[in-house]
Order: sequence, then C-alpha cells, then structure tokens
Amino acid sequence: MNQEKDALYATPLNAEWQKASFSNGSGENCVQLMGISGGVAIGDSKRPDRPELRYTPSEFAAFIQGVKAGEFDHLLND
Repeated sequence: MNQEKDALYATPLNAEWQKASFSNGSGENCVQLMGISGGVAIGDSKRPDRPELRYTPSEFAAFIQGVKAGEFDHLLND
C-alpha cells in the first residue's frame, strides 16, 4: 500500500455507519458507508467480523461516477 492508503486504514472508525434508503429492513441488503478522515469506509452490516474496505475520495468518486453511468448495471440479477 502507499502512504495515503496506510493512513486511511489507520484512521479510526468513530462515526456512524450510513445505509442507503433502498436497503430493505430485513437486513439482507445492508452495505454501509462511513465518511472518515481521508476517505470513505465500506462495510457489511451482516458481517461486522469482516474488515471494512476503505477508499480515498478520488477512488470513491470514480466508483460513484461509474454507478451513475450504469457501468455496473449488468451485475444485477433482478
């Protein structure tokens, strides 16, 4: 990892997780996000024992732009 990512993974997770309003209430679709110093953490509320992933603002922005452009729509099974 580079220094920016090392610092990101050293940042404590001391804010509240946020779930999308499209997550259903059964706990089946709970990808959660947390804004942290230097980026964004992404976790799975169903598996808090697994480590979260952390992305810099530029990495996360590139992903969001791809989502908005429909680049990942083919991954949905619905």
